Amino acid sequence: MIARINGLNLAYTDQGRGMPVVLLHAFPQNRAMWMPQVDALSKTHRIIAPDFRGFGESDAPQPPYRLDQFADDVAGLLDLLAIQQAVFIGLSMGGYTLFAFYRKYADRVKGLVLADTKAQADTEEGRAGRFAMAQTAYTKGAGAIAEIMLPKLLSPVALQTKPNLVQRVRTTIEQTQISGIAGALMAMAERPNSVPLLAQIACPTLVITGELDGPTPPADGKLMAEKILGARLEIISQAGHLSNLEQPDAFTGAVRSFLNSLT
Repeated sequence: MIARINGLNLAYTDQGRGMPVVLLHAFPQNRAMWMPQVDALSKTHRIIAPDFRGFGESDAPQPPYRLDQFADDVAGLLDLLAIQQAVFIGLSMGGYTLFAFYRKYADRVKGLVLADTKAQADTEEGRAGRFAMAQTAYTKGAGAIAEIMLPKLLSPVALQTKPNLVQRVRTTIEQTQISGIAGALMAMAERPNSVPLLAQIACPTLVITGELDGPTPPADGKLMAEKILGARLEIISQAGHLSNLEQPDAFTGAVRSFLNSLT
């Protein structure tokens, strides 16, 4: 489905009935990464999964992008769908977007799942790395970004034993618009430190992290879980950064248990 939001065409999936659950994807993926969760959870919930601007089937305007824009796009989509409040699940960049969303629209958040993400801002080294990757995208194309990102997104076990998953993740990256890749990298590099926000989060929260996650290791998940009042931490064994794809049953089971606790 396509919605006209904030002057852009935004693609999204809307499947199932019940409590609305919004799934926000990682970089540089799109809403297709949530297919296992959409199929499983839409049997009991209404699942909304947008493509951020610059990704999937959404428009990809020229940068700069800001995570606040991503958050506003999500809010605009919910307005169009007449959804006042939902549970939000954000993985990696989707989690960064959830911090931006919570700052502006906390009253619309019934519950949070922060998956394979972190509250800290980028270090100077991290920021420099993102800007360098944006330059690589412009000069060498999306295929070069796939080579850089695959070892970050998937665990060594998955890279060696799950060729179909590796190819799926690679193809998604290679099909992503360069403007979206560069815009999102700059948006993430400019994001603020969200650690002070954690103590203000007042809704039920589940933190999920892959045991083998390199970019946002379990220590980052533990930090969030410790600072968000009442938050629960789930570590998915034998999973890297895209824990929902490497271990979909364990990930979906953790989410389903959390959703059941809210009803």
